[in-house]
Amino acid sequence: MTAAALAKENVTTVAKIGQPAPDFDMASTKNLETLAENVKLSDYAGKWLILMFYPLDFTFVCPTELTAFSDRIEEFEGIGAEVIGISTDLVHSHRAWIKTPREQNGVAGLEYPLAADSGGRLARQFGVLIEDEGIALRGSFVIDPEGVLRYSVVHDLNIGHSVDEMLHVIQALQTGGLCAAEWQPGQQNLSV
Repeated sequence: MTAAALAKENVTTVAKIGQPAPDFDMASTKNLETLAENVKLSDYAGKWLILMFYPLDFTFVCPTELTAFSDRIEEFEGIGAEVIGISTDLVHSHRAWIKTPREQNGVAGLEYPLAADSGGRLARQFGVLIEDEGIALRGSFVIDPEGVLRYSVVHDLNIGHSVDEMLHVIQALQTGGLCAAEWQPGQQNLSV
């Protein structure tokens, strides 16, 4: 392979607010038994999509946030949003974790797919990969129905994602207008 071809291959799209989200096609638990159904950005065209990066399966904070989103999945569906959980674990680890009861630190009954970002390519594109550890920081990203990245928040490993915040952000974005601090659904947008 030539130096130019190597340079081109190493160029990665970086996620930026207001720009099209990086494309992806990852192994997932969409079909928990066969693991034969990938998740792709194109699968979610026309819907709001939350990409929720987390560090590792079988850890301590991760199951609390993943199950919190799962337990309220109908609220996300009610506003036209879907969720994908993403870590650098292999899809086989995801399946084992989903088959582990919650009282044993598992995420049994999870109502959305987990995707395997093996190698951390997507985590790197979204700026959440801890390179020397090969795991992702906790990061939440909202992609609009046209595939544009509209929201991102990244935080330390010891703080779980907030279901209420994600619902609030999507509902505010869906207004298409200016939302004041502490805006709530049903309130007026700011007028200029």
